[in-house]
Amino acid sequence: MQRLVVTVMFFSLCLRAASFTVGRITAREGEMASGLLEGVEVPVTLVHGSRPGPVLALIAGNHGYEYTPLLALQRLRAGLEAKRLAGTVILVHVANMPSFLGRTIYYSPADRKNLNRVYPGRPDGSESEKIAWAITTQVIEKCDYLLDLHAGDGNESLRPYVYQAITGDAKMDARIAEMALAFGLDHIVLDRGRPKDPQHSIYCSTTAITRGKPALTVESGFLGVPDEASIERIVRGVRSLLRHSHMLEGTPERVSQPVFLDPAEVLTSPATGILYPHVERGHSVAKGTLLAHITDFFGQTIGEVRSPFDGIVLYVVATPPISKGEPVAFIGQPRR
Repeated sequence: MQRLVVTVMFFSLCLRAASFTVGRITAREGEMASGLLEGVEVPVTLVHGSRPGPVLALIAGNHGYEYTPLLALQRLRAGLEAKRLAGTVILVHVANMPSFLGRTIYYSPADRKNLNRVYPGRPDGSESEKIAWAITTQVIEKCDYLLDLHAGDGNESLRPYVYQAITGDAKMDARIAEMALAFGLDHIVLDRGRPKDPQHSIYCSTTAITRGKPALTVESGFLGVPDEASIERIVRGVRSLLRHSHMLEGTPERVSQPVFLDPAEVLTSPATGILYPHVERGHSVAKGTLLAHITDFFGQTIGEVRSPFDGIVLYVVATPPISKGEPVAFIGQPRR
């Protein structure tokens, strides 16, 4: 009986390594394959290794104006060798194609919805909800780990950081924390209070976590600028995580002195008008510091945004248009 169990396990591993399918895309062992997810215009590449191992999903373009993750995945696709890989990497190159082609921040021009606020989506919903559903059912449910890759949108001047979710599940939290350290960015936002219901997960990374799969949200890039440093930072982080997961040979570039940010708060605009920022990304600010003021269209001040505590400016909106309730700045307090 023991010999039979071992034989069945070995046979199962061989079957698992023989091919890997996402939607209608299939990659054979040691090969790469590309195509579109079933039912939506979302380009995906599968890199299926020559040896069994975990499945890592890399998702770029939930916000279509955030270009550095898209370009980082192009570079990773060119540099990943399936024959030297253990396990499988799923690269979602552009999750939000309507926003990418339309050059829109936050919202899709197809339905005016924020793709990263409608997960897990619906098969019979609006365009954004259909995309979220396709990614949830065809990508997230097939992976073991996930990185949701972002940057400062076209209006956001942002310094690099990652969101490390705190779920209350000790084992899950430990796995997510290890991913955060292995990715290599030194500023880590301890992200509390995300949804716990898999059917109302809202965010891409939370959709993975509520299905038992460790995930991070990564931020690298600013104002929609496709700068080399921000692109390479993502490439290096992914490669480090692949080494951490034993999918690639080598030693991960772990953070040696992380800066944990807790609490962290997104501050929104009290009014619609013209925004005048008073700080820059990465600045340290004291409680009460004026971060931005808003005027009406005749120049009269109609609102202010101030820091709620001592902290670091993780991003600040740096372009003039602002609507009531939209983000103005994100402030994180280094944990002592």
